[in-house]
Amino acid sequence: MVRGRRGWAGGAHRGPAGPLGALTLAALAEEIQISREGTGPSQGRPPQKSESPAEPVTAPRTETLEHDAATGILRNEPQSPKASSSDPEPQPWKPEQQILLFKLWSALRMLVSQGLRPWLSVSPQPWRLRMDSSQKSAAAELWRGLSRNQRVNGLVLVHLLQKVKGPSQIQSPSPSSSPGLSLQAVKPEAQALAATRALGEMLAVSGCVAATRGFYPQVLIALVTQLHQLAWCAHSPQVQMKVRGPPPNHASCAVEALKALLNGDGGRMVVTCMEQSGGWRRLIGSGTHLEGVLLLASALVAHADHHLRGLFADLLPRLQSTDKARRLTAMAFFTGLLQSQPTARLLRDEAIVQRLTAWQVDPEPTVRWLGLLGLGHLALNRRKARHVGTLLQALLGALGEADTRLVGAALGALRRLLLRPVARARVSAQCTSLGSRLRPLLDHDQDSVRASAIGLLGTLVGRCSPRRARAVRELVLGSLVTLLLRLQDPSLDAAESAEWTLARCDRFLRWRLLEEISAMVHYDSPEALSRTCKRLAQWYPGRASDFLSQAQGYLRNSQVPIRRVSAMFIGFLIHHMDPDCVSPGLVDSLLHDLGEMQWDAEPCIRDVSHITMHQVRLVCQDQDSPGRGSFSPWQLLCCWGHRQVRERPVYEDSPFKPRSRAGLWGCGGPS
Repeated sequence: MVRGRRGWAGGAHRGPAGPLGALTLAALAEEIQISREGTGPSQGRPPQKSESPAEPVTAPRTETLEHDAATGILRNEPQSPKASSSDPEPQPWKPEQQILLFKLWSALRMLVSQGLRPWLSVSPQPWRLRMDSSQKSAAAELWRGLSRNQRVNGLVLVHLLQKVKGPSQIQSPSPSSSPGLSLQAVKPEAQALAATRALGEMLAVSGCVAATRGFYPQVLIALVTQLHQLAWCAHSPQVQMKVRGPPPNHASCAVEALKALLNGDGGRMVVTCMEQSGGWRRLIGSGTHLEGVLLLASALVAHADHHLRGLFADLLPRLQSTDKARRLTAMAFFTGLLQSQPTARLLRDEAIVQRLTAWQVDPEPTVRWLGLLGLGHLALNRRKARHVGTLLQALLGALGEADTRLVGAALGALRRLLLRPVARARVSAQCTSLGSRLRPLLDHDQDSVRASAIGLLGTLVGRCSPRRARAVRELVLGSLVTLLLRLQDPSLDAAESAEWTLARCDRFLRWRLLEEISAMVHYDSPEALSRTCKRLAQWYPGRASDFLSQAQGYLRNSQVPIRRVSAMFIGFLIHHMDPDCVSPGLVDSLLHDLGEMQWDAEPCIRDVSHITMHQVRLVCQDQDSPGRGSFSPWQLLCCWGHRQVRERPVYEDSPFKPRSRAGLWGCGGPS
């Protein structure tokens, strides 16, 4: 129980205060209405009927929230609404109403204090919810009732916002305040949870979101930042989040409040996009929160651009915050909003590029990752074309990062640069440097990185400048074996990316091998691989040994299909090659590695290696045949005739599932 004091609403001594229902919303609304009319309960007037909780809010607001630059607190200031024929003309702001505001605020503090406490009981584990259904229903009705009162809902929302922001925003209690009514006795985590649930209840009421005018971006950013802090807490072993019964946990409460905020402002498409892309699930994940923030920013850019300027303005100071969760959340929002052309023009081009490039030297990999994503967004902006050199330098350096997120972001940004006509020539000029950094990524352990790197190579081949054709040709021939073997990549994305890239290489070098490429990727056809190796041996006899050496490096690959197809490639290529083009040292090395494959755990690998070893031994016999020490005009005919009688390698059908898509759409194969 908490005893009333003189100076609260009405000014009269009320004696001992009852439970939460003692001072109801109806009584508060009644006293507000009476005080507005200049009379009080002591004058004997009958109490006015309070407004119905179910009645929608249609009356204009008579006050607005202004930001105090000195204290940083949102204050309530008078505002003159437009007069209408149906509404009475608003009364001027009187000095005595300042007293009413003080009384109202005191009453609200008591209501908010008693309203927060039933949501949560303080215990050694403040995350435990201990509230029965009747208490939850009563507390929820209290907050919904406050949200329908347009005279006080803005003040309550501001108060809750300060609690949601966290301990750094909590002010010390005044000496005159009652310890029983102060929220400072509740732990910060408990306050934030209770305030978040109350905020969700209020924002879910139709029309209450309009009360957030002037600080809507602050509410949105505060809820998203709180989700980041909760994700870290959930990941930490020191904090255990447990929920009893149907009530959701703290993160779910924040998500529901965020949905209510967006839906109440007409952002239903934003909510839908987040649901379809899995954004809500990522927002509450300990390792995926920033990805969810990026998805939310993209949805806001596409469907709620009227808030972008306010969000951008509130994010800029947070980029220098000492709190890591707030700073990273602001950085992710800032990066996502750069997708909007009008938003990106709010700052000077040099300022944005300087900020993003400065993030590249940050010791935190996440900061560097966000900077690379921001550079990728700038690559789509036509007005930022003059900064291509700076962007390209940062992106090429990021290809050597150990963090796969950074490598993936750099690959995506480089692809966007190649798609821009104004930047294509600058990127093609760096094809030699790009190729040296790109080749190791074609065999990256991460499937997504491997597929992106292969796709970027295809984009470079298809978009290269004619003046760089020779350099691109060398890049293609140096990566040709990898692309052919990756047609059998276990990752479907990587295999399809290799097929797409080889199709562009075929067009660039005029191979006319599209049929063979398609047969290899979709049907794992040994005949198509044999025809391809025959063409390569005829077109590039001087590079045949290099092709063999590159394929030899894949004989110990961890992926079984890659080991199998590499052994098949060696068998077919060496069968179609001139024996004089193969050095004895390479032959011995191939026999050694193929011999070790005889002990492979996979039977198909042992069978393929046995057939390929036989082809290598046939080459040794040709090299050791008499009369090959001196050259004569008849040697070419003799060698050709000898190769014609050489036994052709015959490999068994692939034991893996065929990649044919004949029945993918419900259509049968050819009859």
